[in-house]
Amino acid sequence: MPRLSEAIDALDALWPPGSAEAWDAVGTVCGDPDQEVSRVLFAVDPVQEIVDEAVKLGADLLVTHHPLYLRGTTTVAASTFKGRVVHTLIKNDIALHVAHTNADRADPGVSDALAGALDLRVVRPLVPDPADPAGRRGLGRVCELDHPVTVREFAARAAERLPATAQGIRVAGDPEALLRTVAVSGGSGDSLFEDVRAAGVDAFLTADLRHHPASEARAHSPLALLDAAHWATEWPWCELAAAQLDEISDRHGWDLRVHVSKTVTDPWNSHSPSPGAPN
Repeated sequence: MPRLSEAIDALDALWPPGSAEAWDAVGTVCGDPDQEVSRVLFAVDPVQEIVDEAVKLGADLLVTHHPLYLRGTTTVAASTFKGRVVHTLIKNDIALHVAHTNADRADPGVSDALAGALDLRVVRPLVPDPADPAGRRGLGRVCELDHPVTVREFAARAAERLPATAQGIRVAGDPEALLRTVAVSGGSGDSLFEDVRAAGVDAFLTADLRHHPASEARAHSPLALLDAAHWATEWPWCELAAAQLDEISDRHGWDLRVHVSKTVTDPWNSHSPSPGAPN
């Protein structure tokens, strides 16, 4: 079995911390570098429900996409929900490691996993990383479909292939328009509209689209917009990351047991459609 420090070195090679955005908080939040790791759990959110799952599973390491402390803190008191997460982790000898925007930029990364879940062929990054001479790393992905489908059909595919959430898939655009190219970005993507327009794609699938950016994007062009739940667009990365760690474990003879949480941590848990709303 590897020590935590060895496992973290392997994860940092997949998602170099230096490639994260300057505002981000990635890396190891808690854990003894010398402790042995035999079981690992991947999840999107470091919330109490996931930590309790890690305890029940007997995991030594929890790897999440979202940071626990993105903006810093002055306390880890168990009277706060984040402090209780830290206390639970430490009491049960579970390390927490975060790969956020460094996993977004990686090759393969979060948007590659999203594209794979939707049966899209990745062509290039939507926003290439200038530090990558191969031109494979960066934010988002520009993708092609195997054959043209309508916006309605692609939305149905996304609703079927991505984890079920109360939101489902919201669509802006002509439902019968044909799609040949699609840009995808796991997580919040409405800061990327300029790059999406420059890519010349037929549709953009992402999460957390706000009213004004979406309205302006539709006014600029016939670009179709598909808005999925934030958690759902990032969860496929957990399966990709687990497979990557499995391969590393096999190569090093570590015999790690790697798991992916299927617990839905999207904060929205019900939906009431407006009577007479378009569908």
